Amino acid sequence: MEKLVSGWCNSKPLPESYIFPSETRPGKVIVPSCNTIPVIDLSKAETQNRTDRVQQILKASEEFGFFQVVNHGITENLMNETMDVFKEFFEMPLEEKAMFYSEDPKKSCRLVTSSASYDWEKIHLWRDNLRHPCHPLEECIKLWPEKPTRYREVVATYSIEAKKLGLRILELVSEGLGLESGYFGDKLSEALSLAVNHYPPCPDPSLTLGLSKHCDPNLLTILHQGNVNGLQVFKDGEWIGVEPLHNAIVVNVGYQLQIISNNKLKSAEHRVVTNSTVARTTAAFFIAPSDECIIEPAKPLTDHACNSQLYRAFEYKEFLLQHLSMMGNNELVLEPFKLQA
Repeated sequence: MEKLVSGWCNSKPLPESYIFPSETRPGKVIVPSCNTIPVIDLSKAETQNRTDRVQQILKASEEFGFFQVVNHGITENLMNETMDVFKEFFEMPLEEKAMFYSEDPKKSCRLVTSSASYDWEKIHLWRDNLRHPCHPLEECIKLWPEKPTRYREVVATYSIEAKKLGLRILELVSEGLGLESGYFGDKLSEALSLAVNHYPPCPDPSLTLGLSKHCDPNLLTILHQGNVNGLQVFKDGEWIGVEPLHNAIVVNVGYQLQIISNNKLKSAEHRVVTNSTVARTTAAFFIAPSDECIIEPAKPLTDHACNSQLYRAFEYKEFLLQHLSMMGNNELVLEPFKLQA
């Protein structure tokens, strides 16, 4: 428990173990929040403008691997209440959070600091992280925190809405790719897990990171990033900030969606920087295949001579093991799954 950043961040300078090498630290260069990350109004996706919205989502997923959605169907009240509950969790006394702190990877609901690899990683991340599964809900909820008292009720409601939103977006993606309705249903999107990241104020944000550069291993990520800057996307050789917008949800393409689309869509590298003044709390819901689900490029996208299949078929759990072993080396994650030309 004494490792939790939130427990000591106000009492000492930035430890050496949190200082990134000069080539990966953010430095003092100011990355402006960028309005080029597409913002898509989903309220118009069920009308005559549906085709336009499908094309917007496809274009954003091809060019950025990221976009934001507004009028997405999750109420402002539920979004605010959920974030309040997460903030309350991290503001609880250390002794109350202690029962969830664990370095046992087999524990499905646990609180860690930096990452699950804390004891053998070279440099630590400036964050505390609460992670737990959300499917099947009736089983998982029994393992969730009981404090704050509203946690289980509020987070369960939000997780249902986040999954619903993700499936709705995946349906629009499948339509844009020319795949059959429901293509991403069932086993391809069965799993749902939550990661709540808490980034306390940092003594020197130029030297460390809340999350280092990475791509998400899952299918699709539904992120509520709150109202504090920090998320950055790597595009065309530079970092661009994803501006926090009122009541917006950030959506990003995971590796599995890139593979199934046969590289038509891309999973973009992203990171989180810290700040010296306010804490930042975010909630990411990861929609993923079941462990035994077979992943491969969709057949309709590889049945032309000019669109040869780029990846072999594999079980999702094989990819997860590869992703874990290659943490910090994004260029090599996909290599064992590529078919040689």
